[in-house]
Amino acid sequence: MNEAIKYFIGEHDFKAFKASGAGSKSSVRKILAGEVRKEGERIIIEITGTGFLYNMVRIISGTLLEVGLGKMNPNEIPEIIESKDRTKAGKTLPAHGLYLLKVEY
Repeated sequence: MNEAIKYFIGEHDFKAFKASGAGSKSSVRKILAGEVRKEGERIIIEITGTGFLYNMVRIISGTLLEVGLGKMNPNEIPEIIESKDRTKAGKTLPAHGLYLLKVEY
């Protein structure tokens, strides 16, 4: 999962990682940092970016979970990003446990 999250860092078209039907002029976003760590029984996924698409973090997290479960290889992430195909990314994880830590201007 730590290897896979590195592929999300940078400016990419995250069309494959947005909710179907979500309206936005552009699906290009910039991820500044990403980290996966284990704290007890919990897996913490922390993503810092300049902006996010609707459900983007939940879909990225679902994709990382697929990697962690061995259902997907970390090196598939760039192909999924390039494909812009939502069906190639992981499931949208439920919102419980997800929270916004802070906003900086």
